[in-house]
Amino acid sequence: MQSRVKQFLARRQIQYIVDPGRQRSAVLIPIYRKQGQYYILLTKRTQEVKNHRGQISFPGGAYQEEDGTLLNTALRESYEEIGLRADDVDILGEMDDFLTQVSNYIISPFVAVIPWPYEFKLNSREIEELIEVPISALLEQGRRRLETRVIGGEEVTSFFYWYQGRVIWGATARILSQLLDIIAGLWNADRP
Repeated sequence: MQSRVKQFLARRQIQYIVDPGRQRSAVLIPIYRKQGQYYILLTKRTQEVKNHRGQISFPGGAYQEEDGTLLNTALRESYEEIGLRADDVDILGEMDDFLTQVSNYIISPFVAVIPWPYEFKLNSREIEELIEVPISALLEQGRRRLETRVIGGEEVTSFFYWYQGRVIWGATARILSQLLDIIAGLWNADRP
């Protein structure tokens, strides 16, 4: 799967968002193979962080000038949040930019393969827990729902995923939806 996703991401036209009124940020989408299947690693943010308290997200955060690139932002933040070293990450590619609805960020997601098992070191001020989700579970019928909610006084239609009593929503769910559509398309192309 890894090489197919890497080839697909290298060929597609990335949809970048340019808006000087928004803060640039980047996330890493860590994928790994465990017990014969692929998993995506997510984090649950603490109540102490400034934005997105208690939400499920990918490791990542705001761009800083010393990062130089958004990929470096994703790698730096992943190390700061969960102790994932850049040398242990194999970048498969970049996906489209996404907007957050309330916190005013443009998010650039990078898909990566990481080794498993791995000795993570959580930043307890930022990350409450790691959440391992099998990709096959997220692709199950009915796992993804489209709902409309009022956020910041505006009606916003967004994807929601439920997994083991947890809700993945917002920009994380939109990013996840795009990635899962890519993976499902590649898996379906393998079937006769």
